[in-house]
Amino acid sequence: MAQIATREAYGKALAKYGVNDERIVVLDADLSKSTKTADFKKVCPERFINMGIAEANMMTVAAGLASCGKIPFASTFAMFAAGRAFEQIRNSICYPKLNVKVCATHAGLTVGEDGASHQAIEDISIMRSIPNMMVISPSDAVETEAVIKAIIDYDGPCYVRLGRSGVNVINDNPEYKFELGKAVTLREGKDATIIATGIMVDAALEAYNMLSEEGIKVRVLNIHTIKPIDEEAIIKAARETGTIVTAEEHNIIGGLGSAVAEVVSGNAPVPVLRVGVKDTFGESGKPKDLLEKYGLTAKDIVKAVKKAMELK
Repeated sequence: MAQIATREAYGKALAKYGVNDERIVVLDADLSKSTKTADFKKVCPERFINMGIAEANMMTVAAGLASCGKIPFASTFAMFAAGRAFEQIRNSICYPKLNVKVCATHAGLTVGEDGASHQAIEDISIMRSIPNMMVISPSDAVETEAVIKAIIDYDGPCYVRLGRSGVNVINDNPEYKFELGKAVTLREGKDATIIATGIMVDAALEAYNMLSEEGIKVRVLNIHTIKPIDEEAIIKAARETGTIVTAEEHNIIGGLGSAVAEVVSGNAPVPVLRVGVKDTFGESGKPKDLLEKYGLTAKDIVKAVKKAMELK
């Protein structure tokens, strides 16, 4: 099975769609080889700006470009985008609701050896707390390209969460359909629901197979758009399966799990168990080893599903 990093797909999508759309301008904070915006630079050098290691300034420049009718894509690592440039994103981009696309790479534990200082596990929480900001976390390369195409046509601020490591391609089928704000039902089941985002969608599908072998049939939802979240799909799943397990490469506080719990508690109260980083910093290590140590594997999802079913 092919493994492609979502940052790789992002770079290719920028180049693909940017070459024919002169409104698109790409800004990078001196990390274009890592964020893969260098792919865009190769085909549209006149619309690529290296802002240097000045993330806050990059966001304000992006806001200015958006106010003049351009579609700026501003890229850096997730830790620097959501963290260092938070004030500028809030006040200069989201407050006036400007058409800026903040596409942040190297999110989550799978940054790996760079360690806790670079492993952004709070960015979803931070970004979804800002009014007017759309938050998207694609699950693979196919979905990443679909995201970039969709947000070019969407008028408003977007935060797109991308990863460093290669991930399995899971959406390369003719039935796959991407729509902003709409969950994708990957598997049907009545015993429980697994709701996942980003790289954890692949783990959720693996968990589905493991549970099926034991006669447990679960529904699997891919929530690529965390804000606005697909409330209808979540409420339907809660009512029809009676329990939910969420899975994310993010702190369980403030991320997908919190967003799902907020929907469920006010509309169809059922047990919601969260698989994710349990309010702790990461450490340096191989991505696979880190996912195992911090409980972000298919086995951890299976364990959570069985526990959630006991709470029905």
